[in-house]
Amino acid sequence: MGVVAKRSSMIFYSDGNDHYSHRVRIVLAEKGVTVDILDVDLASKPEDLASLNPYNELPTLVDRELTLYEPNVMMEYLDERFPHPPLLPVYPVERARSRLWLYRIERDWAPLVALALDPSADPAESDKAKEKFKESLTAIDPIFSEMPYFMSEEYTLVDCCMAPILWRLPVMGIEMDRAKTPNLMAYMDRLFERESFKAALSDLESDMQHGH
Repeated sequence: MGVVAKRSSMIFYSDGNDHYSHRVRIVLAEKGVTVDILDVDLASKPEDLASLNPYNELPTLVDRELTLYEPNVMMEYLDERFPHPPLLPVYPVERARSRLWLYRIERDWAPLVALALDPSADPAESDKAKEKFKESLTAIDPIFSEMPYFMSEEYTLVDCCMAPILWRLPVMGIEMDRAKTPNLMAYMDRLFERESFKAALSDLESDMQHGH
């Protein structure tokens, strides 16, 4: 991955520190897409970003005339545009369940992760969010004893969202107990050992210490 010699038709404006950018980079790596990944400095965003994205935010994906600026929309678009390997189940019922899990991650966990990672957050609020997130992860440990991936036999977009969040646990100051969450830890091992995960890491993410 990274900048290619021949300019590709797809450009991904990425924040190397952000788990939303990270999830899209994982999908790009899973699909083996030729893409120019532009690591954007938040303090000096490229001028064309504001014209491409009405919110002037990251991540932003440009594929010829199409510009996308919502991570989950990007992931589904890439899954449809590059069907192999598929990252959503084929059957409507299973596909709907996967989408519900994506929704629940956004609704239940993303706010806690945001608080845990925000250096300007109130320390008491941040600690509360970390504790709540850790409890949630401990509670779901058993599901990984039944299936290798998140409620699935196959690796899906849900796992593409989970991996960047779980990779950031040490940065959040959350340490899982392997004795209490053996199945979750084994799941994390599976996620982090994938070639696509390793290929998708930004320099900042590679430097994140993971007590793992």
